[in-house]
Amino acid sequence: MPQTTVRITIEAHAKLKGLARDERKAMQAVLEEAIEEHRRRRVLERVNAGYARLASDASAWASHVAETGEWDASLADGLTPEPARPVRKRRRQIAR
Repeated sequence: MPQTTVRITIEAHAKLKGLARDERKAMQAVLEEAIEEHRRRRVLERVNAGYARLASDASAWASHVAETGEWDASLADGLTPEPARPVRKRRRQIAR
């Protein structure tokens, strides 16, 4: 995968290095996880802001509630739900 260089402050580099050490991960992996977490948070903030705008308009909100109620009817498809499968815990392997 192609790579590039990004300039960060010495302080940010020290924090990144500390996080990577604490998590026993490469700095690149920690940085990529932080970027993805930030991206996801921004998406959710935008979705929440959109719902807040929708809820502030009583007519639009009523229309939304009515439409989601119609979609809820599709859940009553007459099928019997399958029983939930038990979740198996994976055994943790110890690095040698």
